[in-house]
Amino acid sequence: MSGRAFLAVLRRDVYVTGRELPSFLAQTLVQPFFFLLVFVVVLGRGGFVAEGYGEIMLPGLIALNAMFGALQSVTLPLVFELSWTREIDDRLLAPMPVWAVAVEKVVFASLRGLLASLLMVPIGLLMIDVSWPPEGLLPALAMVVLGSLLGAAMGLTIGTAVPPRRINVIFAVIFTPLLFTGSVQYPWLTLEDLRWFQVLSALNPLTYVSEGLRAALVPQVPHMPLWLCVVVPVLAVVLFMLLGIRGFLRRALD
Repeated sequence: MSGRAFLAVLRRDVYVTGRELPSFLAQTLVQPFFFLLVFVVVLGRGGFVAEGYGEIMLPGLIALNAMFGALQSVTLPLVFELSWTREIDDRLLAPMPVWAVAVEKVVFASLRGLLASLLMVPIGLLMIDVSWPPEGLLPALAMVVLGSLLGAAMGLTIGTAVPPRRINVIFAVIFTPLLFTGSVQYPWLTLEDLRWFQVLSALNPLTYVSEGLRAALVPQVPHMPLWLCVVVPVLAVVLFMLLGIRGFLRRALD
């Protein structure tokens, strides 16, 4: 019964996303599209960035969409549901454990992050000329799934820890540094002459997803070892899931 209830709630969330597909696409694709347009197409044609920079940045944008698409799908809705709307109460009445409600939100947000990242691929391929090795496609897909799970787990932790009146501040204080220190626009190994920023980037879980995608899709570019790009996000997912479920139980049963 718990399994059927879990799938029913998940199916309902997926159905709602289908009904709100235009807003979902705008939320997840507009920002990375303009990143690619300005940093690669516009600056590239002006000679301000090196030729082939698009091959470096596109994997980072795919990682960004996977992680942020999932993170945003959990954080804001959860803040509202646990405070003002109390919509979460309806889900808690479902015949499944309370912790399973939190897991369902993570699974659903991961699916949204996965879709957001996959939709970025044809957009990038239309805008820039890239050539990816076929043997790297499966590891790249695994990194995208891992990045989506990581973003959803982080969103669960943030959504249960942040009071509603502080959510706008959190978006500015947390999300912007995550965006610009996640090795989206640069390979991590190229920061050796800027050691303090390299260390700061190493503390960002997004860095390992970006580097893992580069290791799979553009192996000729300097990158972290693929095994490290898998181990760190897996550990981060476990940590944030434990923190997020603990916070969810505290807030939901309050």
